Amino acid sequence: MALEIIESCVNCWACAPLCPNQAIYEAAPHFLIDADKCTECVGDFADAQCVAICPIEGAILDELGVELNPPGSLTGIPPERMAAAMAEIRAR
Repeated sequence: MALEIIESCVNCWACAPLCPNQAIYEAAPHFLIDADKCTECVGDFADAQCVAICPIEGAILDELGVELNPPGSLTGIPPERMAAAMAEIRAR
């Protein structure tokens, strides 16, 4: 049982101080999670603290590779609508 931080991480430092097991560490080019230390906060918190604080959609995955903050979950904007808006902006 361990979470994974992927390359979309921007090294904002929001998650590292919250990890009760000090499983999150800085590595180039982004933070990583030590799988041997990560408990997904089970026994400490109801929710994984790194996921709860992460401001980047899709930056943290569960052990099955599922995005824990999928696109649209933080902004409330459906991915299709965001893509259409970004396409419109680029066209200007």
